[in-house]
Amino acid sequence: MADTDAVRGAGLPDRLPAVDAAAGPGSPAAEPGKVMTLVDHLTELRSRIVRSIAAVVVGTIVGFVFADPIKDFLTAPLPASALPLQFLSPGDGFSIQVRIAVVVGVILAMPVLLYQLWAFISPGLTPTERKALRPWIPLALFFFVLGVSIAYAILPFAIGFLLAFSGKVIVAHLAATPYFDFVTTMFLAFGLLMEFPILLYALARIGILSSARLTSSRRFIFLGIVIFSTIATPGGDLVSPTILATTMYILFELTLRAIRRSGR
Repeated sequence: MADTDAVRGAGLPDRLPAVDAAAGPGSPAAEPGKVMTLVDHLTELRSRIVRSIAAVVVGTIVGFVFADPIKDFLTAPLPASALPLQFLSPGDGFSIQVRIAVVVGVILAMPVLLYQLWAFISPGLTPTERKALRPWIPLALFFFVLGVSIAYAILPFAIGFLLAFSGKVIVAHLAATPYFDFVTTMFLAFGLLMEFPILLYALARIGILSSARLTSSRRFIFLGIVIFSTIATPGGDLVSPTILATTMYILFELTLRAIRRSGR
């Protein structure tokens, strides 16, 4: 109690949104006019994290059950000469199953994760800010799915380019663990990468970026996207970075238009 009184005396609760006591911890229906203590704020955060972890666990169970057809789906881009994949350690088969299940769990839980994030931060926003940012929550899910879809679309080109260096001396006998590590990491990385429009919009809302500044830097941004896409795509072929760079630049232009319409 003494620590709570000290925090209240420091004025920190004045900047923290309240949660309706009748609704219980974790309720998103906080009233803008109320305040909450730092302890209540941390309790709310813990509740959101627990719900997010629970969603990932449920998605992981689903991914574990359907791991075999998912493995067939992920190995479909491979040529017949590279199949079947092999593993050398007795525990590799189980670890691959778990890794695939966890990645699938994160992907399936993404709507819940985004909602929990929004429900945690939205009470601390003004009504105008909530109205401006609310449409970006479903868009964040769309961007993540778009990134995963792009990763799967460019996977055959990347794999084809990399396996083209095999021959009579160097034969492609792929190991299962490195392949699934490569694919799942690529999917998650591309999914998170496609969230950059939300970052740009948020920076514009807090005054760090502006539409005028982004417009004047358009050529350098385009060059940066091309360079980044070339580095980020794993294959080294021309198709993969072209698809990624084109998608990223289109999203940038759409985000720039949204920032300009918001008056920033």
